[in-house]
Amino acid sequence: MGYLPQNFSEVFAFVTSKRNRIPLNLFLLLCFNVLLAPAVQAATPGESRFASYTIALLGLVTLSLCIYLFIVIFQPEKF
Repeated sequence: MGYLPQNFSEVFAFVTSKRNRIPLNLFLLLCFNVLLAPAVQAATPGESRFASYTIALLGLVTLSLCIYLFIVIFQPEKF
């Protein structure tokens, strides 16, 4: 297990660095999609597994875009 960090300060430094935000956000989005897709599949029993994952991903992207636009509208000086 020599490849794991000895302390978690390295991990927190990696997570909080500015240049790694996009890959981290994509990873978290995909993890959340893995948790959300079975609920979508249970709600729509006639759909295939691929369609359930696609619907869940579309919902997450739509929600993310709504949050982003809300922030841009109410805090335009940051952008």
